[in-house]
Amino acid sequence: MSDEKAPVKRMGMVVELKSECQARYRELHSDGHPGVRDLLLKYGLSKFAIYLQEIQGKLYEFAYCEYTGDDYEADMAALDAEPRNTEWLKMCDPMQIPLPGSDGWTVMEEVYFNE
Repeated sequence: MSDEKAPVKRMGMVVELKSECQARYRELHSDGHPGVRDLLLKYGLSKFAIYLQEIQGKLYEFAYCEYTGDDYEADMAALDAEPRNTEWLKMCDPMQIPLPGSDGWTVMEEVYFNE
């Protein structure tokens, strides 16, 4: 058994946000709302940040996070099974419009990283 830690998996994601949902979305993600922050950390997702940008009249969310666990698929399945996460997604998912060909956040290709 190796003591070697799995490399950090860095992820960038994008999804459209319905403009009429912006205020509620901001409220849900404010520092005063607990959301699912602890669950993200529990399953190895850290440094999670979401940015908003209007592009040609549409509002987009760009997210960045790092996965530091050892089994991404198992951890994401466990996160998906958390009842509080399921309820969180029931609130947030209807506020978003996936990009064509996607059913949620689209993972972006990393082309550059400066440590």
